[in-house]
Amino acid sequence: MYVGQTSRDPDLRFDQHKAGYKASGAARRFGVRLAPELTQHLNPMRRWEAEELEAALAEALIAAGVPWVEGGH
Repeated sequence: MYVGQTSRDPDLRFDQHKAGYKASGAARRFGVRLAPELTQHLNPMRRWEAEELEAALAEALIAAGVPWVEGGH
């Protein structure tokens, strides 16, 4: 699972990752879909809030046993 933040539309940013534009290698190679059900209720938020939440979400996913978490650190 890739955890990240963007000021762009998430669908557009995901397409950019898949196309290789400023891409996370992990998202480009292994990305299948977005998971808006995990974060949609959180938007919009300030940048500093997003940075803190990005790290906390990655840590929570790791603690929950998600086998592979990229980003958020």
